[in-house]
Amino acid sequence: MKILIIRFSSIGDIVLTSPVVRCLKKQLPDVELHYLTKAGFAPIVNANPYVSQVKVLDKDWKKMMQDLNAENYDLIVDLHHNIRTWRIKRGLAKVRSVAFDKLNYQKWLMVRFKINKLPNIHIVDRYLGTVQYLGVRNDDEGLDFFIKDMDKMSLSDMLPAHFQNGYIGLVIGASYETKQLPVSKLIELCQTIQKPIVLLGGKEDMENGKALSALAPERIFDACGKFSLMESAFLVSKAEKIVLHDTGLMHIAAAFQKPIVSVWGNTIPEFGMYPYYGKRKNQNTSFEVKGLSCRPCSKIGYHKCPKKHFKCMNEQDVKGLVEVVAAI
Repeated sequence: MKILIIRFSSIGDIVLTSPVVRCLKKQLPDVELHYLTKAGFAPIVNANPYVSQVKVLDKDWKKMMQDLNAENYDLIVDLHHNIRTWRIKRGLAKVRSVAFDKLNYQKWLMVRFKINKLPNIHIVDRYLGTVQYLGVRNDDEGLDFFIKDMDKMSLSDMLPAHFQNGYIGLVIGASYETKQLPVSKLIELCQTIQKPIVLLGGKEDMENGKALSALAPERIFDACGKFSLMESAFLVSKAEKIVLHDTGLMHIAAAFQKPIVSVWGNTIPEFGMYPYYGKRKNQNTSFEVKGLSCRPCSKIGYHKCPKKHFKCMNEQDVKGLVEVVAAI
């Protein structure tokens, strides 16, 4: 059986599909798995030993569809479920397809009216529900994240010597500003945590990373924008504990079974995308500002707080957060 799995983006969402990939490969005899994603996320899937081929979403739609049609797939597993995946499935009309339920109506009710009709089920299990009819079951082994050439990476090549004996990973960025702590809170956090800290983030976080590391250069190392995704994931895998927002590195940290302190702003764990450990011990401590009538204000995020007060992050309990970080 040859199966095409589709998930275009983003980092965290692709990591969350990894149990589907693993369970299909291990539980179905002679299955061949192909994975269609965006070019920028292809390295994540390329490193996965359960995937035979990675297909890339191409601007040349006709060429891409000719390539996909030539594969003669037996099944399409649509884990993105949008207009583009509909077009692909329509172009492969003779191929059976299944798609996961995005729960858009339930999320809309929660965001718009704060009416919670969301099922108490993680998105991993909703993804796996699409292939349950094949006899595939959740093996409860958690998430996978594979780093190509991980054996060639070394902390001694990436961090100063005094950070190599243990550090807290602090991910300072997120895809939207309403999902991340403001700089004032990050400063308070960095000044209060007494353990060595490695700041993680992309190039867009470099300015804040530089300012935060300047608070205590001997204790805070700025890695923002200095390393590739795979190298950043390696740093996550070596951290004692990870402090972060609702972002892709959260799911990478969970794949490595790291203790996590997750800080939630405009989004909520009830959307079903909290850190997933499978049958292993849950090592996540979530921090939220409960009781806000405006939260969640979006299922994704905004660049600015719609209410302009940003209470979901400005009122975070930094003292309590630091206590959890210290209890390693």
